[in-house]
Amino acid sequence: MPARRRRPSASLSAKTAELALAVPQVVAHRVLRMAQAGPHLSARDRKEFARMIAEKNSAFGESWNAMALQTLQSQRAFAAALGLTAPVRSTRGRPAANTLATQFQAATLAVLGKGLAPVHRRAVANAKRLARTRLR
Repeated sequence: MPARRRRPSASLSAKTAELALAVPQVVAHRVLRMAQAGPHLSARDRKEFARMIAEKNSAFGESWNAMALQTLQSQRAFAAALGLTAPVRSTRGRPAANTLATQFQAATLAVLGKGLAPVHRRAVANAKRLARTRLR
C-alpha cells in the first residue's frame, strides 16, 4: 500500500494546533515559576529563564532565515513558471492563471511552514520537558 502524502495545509494546520496547545502550557509553567521564585532566583531558576530567552532568540532567528530561504526558492520557481506560461495564451486565459494561483498558494504555505517549524519544535519540546519538571 503506498504511503499517503499529507497536504502542506493539513501539516501546517496540525502544527498550528499543537503550538496552540503547547504555548499556554509553557507560559503557565514559567509564569508560575517566576511568581514562586520572587525576587530571589535559585540557580535552577536563573538557568531556566536564561534558557527561555536564548531559545526564543535562536528559534525566531532560525524561523526568519528559513522563511527567507524558502521565499527565495519560491520566487525562483514562480518566476520560471510565469516565464513558461506568459507566452501561452489560452482561449479564456484561465488555465495559466489557475496554475499560477495554485503555485502561489503552495509557495505561501511552504514559507509559513518553514517559518513555523523551529518555533513549533521548541515549544512542543518545552511543553514536554516542563510537564516532567517539578515547580519546586
